[in-house]
Amino acid sequence: LFSLGSLLAPCIGSLGFIESQWILRLKLSLKKILAKFCPKFFYKRINEPMANHKSAQKRIRQTKTRTERNRYYKTKLKNMVRSLREAVESKDITKAQECLKVANREIHKLVSKGILKKNTASRKVSRLNASVKKIAQSA
Repeated sequence: LFSLGSLLAPCIGSLGFIESQWILRLKLSLKKILAKFCPKFFYKRINEPMANHKSAQKRIRQTKTRTERNRYYKTKLKNMVRSLREAVESKDITKAQECLKVANREIHKLVSKGILKKNTASRKVSRLNASVKKIAQSA
C-alpha cells in the first residue's frame, strides 16, 4: 500500500507554489477523512489535544459533549428570537406575542440548565418584550 506522501511527492515537485499548497490541503483533508472512517490505521486523532492523564482525557470528552449541547441550545434560541423578530417586522401582533411567550419560557429554561446567565436572559427577554410592546402600542 502506498502512502499519500509518496503518491503526491512527484506532483508537488513539478507544480507551482499555489498548486502544491492545494495538494497539501487535499492531503490533510484525506487524512482527516481516513482517520474518521478507519481509526485503527490512525492512532493519533488529528486536531484533537493530546492528553497524558486519564482525568485530562475525560475532561476533553466532557468539554466536547458540553460544547455540542450548548451549540444546540444556543442555535435553538437564535431561531426562536429570529422568528419573533420576523413577526415584529411584519407587525403581526398575535404571532409576536405567541413567539414571545415561547421564547420567554425557553430562555428561562436555558438559565436553569446553566447555558445562559440570569442577567443575559433577563436582558434578552426585556428587549424582546419592548419590541413586542412597541408594535402593540402603534397598532
